Amino acid sequence: MRIGELARRAGVSTRALRYYEQQGLITARRSANGYREYGETDLRLVSEIRSLLAVGFTLEDARPFVACLRAGHALGGSCPDSVAVYQRKLAEIDDEIRTLLTRRAEVAAQLTTACPGCVLRKAGKP
Repeated sequence: MRIGELARRAGVSTRALRYYEQQGLITARRSANGYREYGETDLRLVSEIRSLLAVGFTLEDARPFVACLRAGHALGGSCPDSVAVYQRKLAEIDDEIRTLLTRRAEVAAQLTTACPGCVLRKAGKP
């Protein structure tokens, strides 16, 4: 399939696909007229990349997942290098949660000091 069809099927822009190619995450074959040609495997790789980006991974984080799929594994996250990225990302998220909880407690304490009778509301509650 050509770049436009891959972009449409994967739900990304052609510019994103060119960037993924530039970064070495996908590889286009060239037809005789110079057009980029992609296969179903490339669609799977782009889908994996997009799903990782959607939950906060970087393109660099995606490399082991792409390599895992290219090696023939059914899941990009089933290889040791991918598992290591998952573990590192979870540790980063845990650190962010701890930081946010500390900041929340500090803001709540400031509110209590500034407004002793004010009621602390739960997130999402008016």
